[in-house]
Amino acid sequence: MNTDSLYRFLFQQRNVRGELVQLSDSLDQMLLNHDYPLPVKQLLAELVAATSLLTATLKLDGDIAVQLQGDGPVRFAAVNGSDQQQFRAVVRMQAEISGTGFRDLIGEGYLLVTITPKQGERYQGIIPLSGDSLSSTLEAYFAQSEQLPTRLYLYTDIQQPHNRAAGLMLQVLPVDQDKAKADFADLVMLSDTLTRDEIFSLPAEQLLYRLFHQEQVELFPSQAVSFVCGCSREKCSAAIISLGREIINEHIATGQLDISCEYCNKTYHFDKADLHALLLQL
Repeated sequence: MNTDSLYRFLFQQRNVRGELVQLSDSLDQMLLNHDYPLPVKQLLAELVAATSLLTATLKLDGDIAVQLQGDGPVRFAAVNGSDQQQFRAVVRMQAEISGTGFRDLIGEGYLLVTITPKQGERYQGIIPLSGDSLSSTLEAYFAQSEQLPTRLYLYTDIQQPHNRAAGLMLQVLPVDQDKAKADFADLVMLSDTLTRDEIFSLPAEQLLYRLFHQEQVELFPSQAVSFVCGCSREKCSAAIISLGREIINEHIATGQLDISCEYCNKTYHFDKADLHALLLQL
């Protein structure tokens, strides 16, 4: 089975479209250098799968950021994605984890979806957290922002060093709403039979046939999903230069400056000689 892939599909006789994402290696890379508690890893893996589905659904040509902000132990969780299905993610905590549920982690707060197209204006949608799961919160987002009934199924299997996440989404097409809603209800009933083992073990074609074998389903070519942090020593050097001569000299006095990337947790070390060299660029 191909791992780390997004699949789009269309029901030829129904006014409904769908997407399936299955992730493995990219999650391993994302979580490799982090020691997040297990419930936080599960939340982040769900958020990655959901962001992948949103990126495809919104026909994005640019970047997307899906953020959770709350007053619970997890103050902030975000996934940044692109139309190339490249993502990176971060979590910021403000208290010890005492529960495992979605609301135990986030508490009261908001979901923010920020879309930055390559051309055109930036768009941001925000809704209060209204459900007890990420999937129900995102369904509410689509109901509010797109006015399109949407059903999401999100699954995680976090067992370091091998981690998996998967998601299935159905959404009505914006045509003939009466038929679309009836079609959607029928297909959701079939999708509700999906099991955790199936979405993790079956290739896309077999999984869709198992769920919808009485339907005419058109499956489009898959798109690879990958973890791409984007940090580099060059970017860190530029950031240090932007601090200015006075601050760089302060770090020269202390002997070094270390910069850690919050996405991949890699640390870039700059000693006195490195910092003196950066001063020459000012």
